Amino acid sequence: MSKLNQLQERLLNNFQKNFPISPTPYADIANDLGITETEVLEILGELQTVGIISRIGPVFQPNSFGVSTLATMAIPELKLAEIANYISSLSEVNHNYEREHNFNLWFVITVITEKNLQTVLAK
Repeated sequence: MSKLNQLQERLLNNFQKNFPISPTPYADIANDLGITETEVLEILGELQTVGIISRIGPVFQPNSFGVSTLATMAIPELKLAEIANYISSLSEVNHNYEREHNFNLWFVITVITEKNLQTVLAK
C-alpha cells in the first residue's frame, strides 16, 4: 500500500483522536463514514497489516495522571524484531519505533505510579 485512499484518510483523521467511547465504537465509526462495521474492521486490519497503524487502543495524556517516559534501547539487528514485538505487546507501551541511531528502539511507557514505571522498565 503506497498511498491512503480518501476513506482510509477519513477514518484515520476523524478517529485517531476522537475514537467513540461506546459499546459499539466500530459501528459508530461505520455510521459516520457511511459504510458497514465489517468494512471499518477490514480497513483497520489492512492498515495494521501494512504497518500504517501499529495498534488500536487508548493513549492517555501523561500530564493528566500518572507518569510516562521515553525509553530507548540498543538492540542488535538480528534481535530487533523479536524485542520490538515484545515491547509492543506490553499494555503500558503507547508508541514503539525503530530509529537509525545507536539506541535503535524507542518507546513511550505510561503508567499510574513511579513504582509501576520501574516494574515495566525491569521487564
